[in-house]
Amino acid sequence: MNTVHREATGLRAVLSAVRSAPIADDAALDEIFARALLGSVAEPGDGLLGRAIDAIGAAAAAALLLDAASPAAFADALTAAGGSIDAREAKSGLERWTPRLDHGAFARSLEQAARVGARLLLPSDAAWPVGVDELGVHAPLGLWVRGREHALDGSSASISLVGARAATGYGEHVTMEASAGLVDRGFTIVSGGAYGIDGMAHRSALASHGTTVAFLAGGVDRFYPMGHESLLSRIVDTGAVVSELPCGAAPTKWRFLQRNRLIAAASEGTVVLEAGFRSGSLNTAGHAATLGRPLGAVPGPVTSPASAGCHRLLREFDAVCVTDAEQMAELVGGARARSDARALGPEPDDRGMLGTAMPSDTVRVLDALSTRSPRELADIARRCGMTPSAVMGVLGGLDALGQAKRHPFGWLRAKCA
Repeated sequence: MNTVHREATGLRAVLSAVRSAPIADDAALDEIFARALLGSVAEPGDGLLGRAIDAIGAAAAAALLLDAASPAAFADALTAAGGSIDAREAKSGLERWTPRLDHGAFARSLEQAARVGARLLLPSDAAWPVGVDELGVHAPLGLWVRGREHALDGSSASISLVGARAATGYGEHVTMEASAGLVDRGFTIVSGGAYGIDGMAHRSALASHGTTVAFLAGGVDRFYPMGHESLLSRIVDTGAVVSELPCGAAPTKWRFLQRNRLIAAASEGTVVLEAGFRSGSLNTAGHAATLGRPLGAVPGPVTSPASAGCHRLLREFDAVCVTDAEQMAELVGGARARSDARALGPEPDDRGMLGTAMPSDTVRVLDALSTRSPRELADIARRCGMTPSAVMGVLGGLDALGQAKRHPFGWLRAKCA
């Protein structure tokens, strides 16, 4: 605790700038600092860090990290508090997090957040979207928000509308009508800010003077995709743009997949409006199903590959067939009416699409490689938030598959990968 406070003292002004309310005392300062710091050193959804925080709290976990605690000391601290972690797990976690401790970069990230008007939302805040807590140890440590912090506080019903980036005219038309109709019924529209279905869901909500929230896979200081900078700026004016990643963080394939769990968890139901057989929006659907949230899918022409994913959800995974805003509202409205009596489903795990394994560490390693600039093992490990030994194991497999190759100065991603 004292270590965290010493580190935080020089940052009190900038930490105050990213909070909507005054920092009450040193304990509150330690908590804000710790969650911001831990969110900058771990990849989204790190279950081991979540277990550590559950056992000893964010401030104590950050203090151990800053004090360069040994794996044994880290494990002992958690075990003494009733947690379950061994020295091997602790060693793996510390090897992932420690290389990312960069106090200068952390301070610059906070200053950038203050410059763009981002606010750090914590689980103890009234505006916190409580649905994300159902992610258990994989829940976000904090959320960076630009716009209205209370956009997802539960005061109004919310529904996520997701689908393919390469949307057809049919998919965009259905999305436009659905989003507008749901706004008219008092719903907040949640999506991922991407091209295609996501963008149309946001635009229609704005055109109908409704509230919409976009979850990003990178920092909220630089909107992605760049072609949606104007759209995301408009969302900030009346809704919110949200990310669990600190300012300056770049979007990667792994982070998009992890972002999808927040879209599903922060809303009361998910509807896939148009999706190919392997569309990334099916990953969001998988998270919704794992959480026990209502899942709907809009059918399309049976000859259209762009609707094959929706048909797969309907045929194989018991999604509810919905065709308009009224049916989508019923899908979520029924769940909201039963929410007080519904027991929580099984704790989400590291699995994705409706019981199929999520992409492995291979995705994270590929994200960290460059096709032009060779990178050393330690740099790759830091970039993807894995241990060097785990990265080396993945690189060996990628090398055998021709997706990565050795270089005198490190490793390169094969251009065909």
